[in-house]
Amino acid sequence: MLEVPQREVSNAGPDIPDWPARQPSKLPVLVILHQHHSNPGHVGQWFRRNGYALDIRRHFNGEPLPETLAHHSGAVIFGGPQSANDRIDFIRREVDWISVPLKERKPFLGICLGAQMLARHLGARVDHCCRGSVEIGYHSIKATEAGQALDFPSRVYQWHREGFDVTRECTLLATSDGAYPNQAFHYGSGYGVQFHPEITFAQVNRWSGSNPVRLLLRGARPRQHHIETHLMEAPRVHRWLDRFLGRWVTGELARY
Repeated sequence: MLEVPQREVSNAGPDIPDWPARQPSKLPVLVILHQHHSNPGHVGQWFRRNGYALDIRRHFNGEPLPETLAHHSGAVIFGGPQSANDRIDFIRREVDWISVPLKERKPFLGICLGAQMLARHLGARVDHCCRGSVEIGYHSIKATEAGQALDFPSRVYQWHREGFDVTRECTLLATSDGAYPNQAFHYGSGYGVQFHPEITFAQVNRWSGSNPVRLLLRGARPRQHHIETHLMEAPRVHRWLDRFLGRWVTGELARY
């Protein structure tokens, strides 16, 4: 893996307003995306509002991953249409690369596919629901006893058809009564969430509007439910995410 110069993305898409960095001394956050049109949504907005530049890399498109996170505040791997089980070179490299933040005790966050990659890196199984169900739209979750202090929102946006097991070395933080019981976990400085707290209204509208076949799958909510529920639930989810990221990026959660 070759290091490339750090770069601040100032034109990251319509969901990421170009706020000026308030404290240039803060190290950037590495953001790994899996599609050309993807952007980090509310996660990216929070970092930029709070003075963190975004070092966005699309590894699937040949952009290399850093050999160390010494020059970053942390790293976030987002979701995508791929599977953590795919025998594709860049997927294997990303799964292996997660050892970098874990060994260096740097804040790491995996969202959906990123969480599944973290689970797979730690030796856990990633697979479809045995009943053929998906989670698409807003679904309920609840904190475990170990996750109570993180005060998870009760309903979160989901878009996945695979889930993950949690190894004994990990701490399960949030669960659900649905097809995918494992919703959030942590291991050392790494956190994984099955759901999409970063989702913006524009993304909900785009995802639900451009994937009509997915909305016919068992467990998927109708498109109107996506939009109406997002208007009600997103403020709560984003307030939770703001608190979480504030503790995550400073390393406080690495000691959790």
